[in-house]
Amino acid sequence: MGDRLTFLGHSTVLVDLDGVRVLTDPLLGHMASAIRRQWPVAPQAALEDLAAVFISHGHWDHLDLPSLRALPGRPALIVPVGLGRIVAKASPGVVHEMRPGDRLQVGRLTLEAVHAEHGRRRSLFTTSDDALGVLIAGSTTVYFAGDTDLFPSMTKLAGRVDVALLPVGGWGPRLGAGHMDPRRAAEAARLISPSIAVPIHWGTLYPLGLRRLASGRFERPGPAFRQAVTARAPGVDVRILDPGESMQLDRGIVR
Repeated sequence: MGDRLTFLGHSTVLVDLDGVRVLTDPLLGHMASAIRRQWPVAPQAALEDLAAVFISHGHWDHLDLPSLRALPGRPALIVPVGLGRIVAKASPGVVHEMRPGDRLQVGRLTLEAVHAEHGRRRSLFTTSDDALGVLIAGSTTVYFAGDTDLFPSMTKLAGRVDVALLPVGGWGPRLGAGHMDPRRAAEAARLISPSIAVPIHWGTLYPLGLRRLASGRFERPGPAFRQAVTARAPGVDVRILDPGESMQLDRGIVR
């Protein structure tokens, strides 16, 4: 199959790179009773041989315990400091807690935790030290932003990223703090200057009944991101992927 990334919906992305498989923020079904997934779930066979699972933060649409329990094998679990106890109950893999700047070697890949400007609390009794993004570095470098707003040190990623996975929307009637809309995500693309930007965190989850009433609210962010990047960062190639769709990760992507 070669090196590729596959968008599985919302913030769930499968990165196949240098013979290592890393999955981000697995959400493989409906989220609670009122938030419905509108795309088919990836078959379990597509998630075999995972080396690691990266969890960006503790919010329920990113740290979903039933999804972790459903994963095959014993992948390593990489989480912000403070969430290790929770994920250890859901999966048998080794747990690594990380802070921004920490690095972990997974096969031929180096995973580096990056700051994310987002809420850290999961419940009244559970929080983490930080929300995180991650740089997945091998023959190609992929930046998974998790959930984040713009933050000052984002400029330090410039020149380090081939493919940026950037959140551009949400699943509710409005975006709360710690999120980017298409325009702010385009500004992130300008600051980071990746070769390719892929919008995530849009068009997958809908509050019950709202897809029919307000589908445009959830389906516009991807195309709007492309338009905003064309205006703000015309050197960045935007690839819009439907859930289940893949793109090749070419070695030595030319900037």
